[in-house]
Amino acid sequence: MCRSLCRLLLSLAAVLAAVGAYAQSPASSLPAYREVSVQRVDQVAMQPEREAPAQVVPRNESKLAAETSGTLLRWTVDTGNTVRRGQVLAQIDPRDAELALQRSKAAMEASEARFALAQAQIRRALDLVGRGFISREAVTQRETDLAVAETEARASRAQFATDQRQLAKTSLRAPFDGFIKERMAQNGETVSPGTVLFIITESGAAEVQATVNPSDVPGLRKSSAPVFETSGEKTPVGLLRVVETISTPARTQIVRLSLPSSGPVSGTSGTLRWREPHLHIPPSLMIRRNGVLGVFLQSGAGTQAVARFLPLPGAQEGRAAPVPASLRGDALVVTLGQAALQEGVPIRAVPSVQETPPAAQTAPAR
Repeated sequence: MCRSLCRLLLSLAAVLAAVGAYAQSPASSLPAYREVSVQRVDQVAMQPEREAPAQVVPRNESKLAAETSGTLLRWTVDTGNTVRRGQVLAQIDPRDAELALQRSKAAMEASEARFALAQAQIRRALDLVGRGFISREAVTQRETDLAVAETEARASRAQFATDQRQLAKTSLRAPFDGFIKERMAQNGETVSPGTVLFIITESGAAEVQATVNPSDVPGLRKSSAPVFETSGEKTPVGLLRVVETISTPARTQIVRLSLPSSGPVSGTSGTLRWREPHLHIPPSLMIRRNGVLGVFLQSGAGTQAVARFLPLPGAQEGRAAPVPASLRGDALVVTLGQAALQEGVPIRAVPSVQETPPAAQTAPAR
């Protein structure tokens, strides 16, 4: 039994000696680098396709309201009808306006007659004062009468023109070529100024309105071929204007784009799509260090290769970021293994087991 115990003690001593030797082995015997995969920037960069919700809207859509009071005698067009500019859409009873016009016409003719009489009297007075038959004060009175008559004549002419306009307002006319989107006029109704009778949409002048992330606006401005897509159909559009204010709380900007005359009709919903003109770093390659998003690059070669972190200003989670102008296309970016890296860590490139898709990748706008 003593012999077995001795053997056990000797075996235990051997194991302890081996463990001690391993613990005292130099750190240089362990790998001092991280294995990663790298690719050239120009091989992994892409031109992301952005998208934003959009809708075809008319350039003008007006609510046509009555401009005078009266009873609606008739309407001449209904919902869906096409109309031309100046076409009569509804007729309000014009009798009151016609009577007012007759009164103002009579008043105007009377004031014109008084003005003519005052002109004749001043001419006669000037002749008489020159011959010494009347005093200068009498001429001054005639001049005053003439000025008053002239003022009354101008006022009566203005009132006559006003009543002419009031009579014209009893006929509601189309302000532009278009179609009736909705009719609210009913025969026999008593209407007053402001009562909406029709909603009319202008034809042939539709535009696309989209809500875009502010960070995508610069790329949209420079994009050469944006399209409006609906039901699988793509229609080329052109940027017209950008609303510079940012809406809240969505934090988006409104843009308007032109449509060809044969494009979708007003009210059509779809998607605005465009491709960024500049190369972008895919979001799968970006990592956050010290609260900043960026990518790791390989600096040096061979045994001197180390990881260098390159911040990407303005980068957002899940979105491709523009390639910085200072980053050369032949620079090597870490595509696998970047999650375990820190600034200055030695790295060794190994063949990639996963390749980043080329520039055909798309990244929807958010």
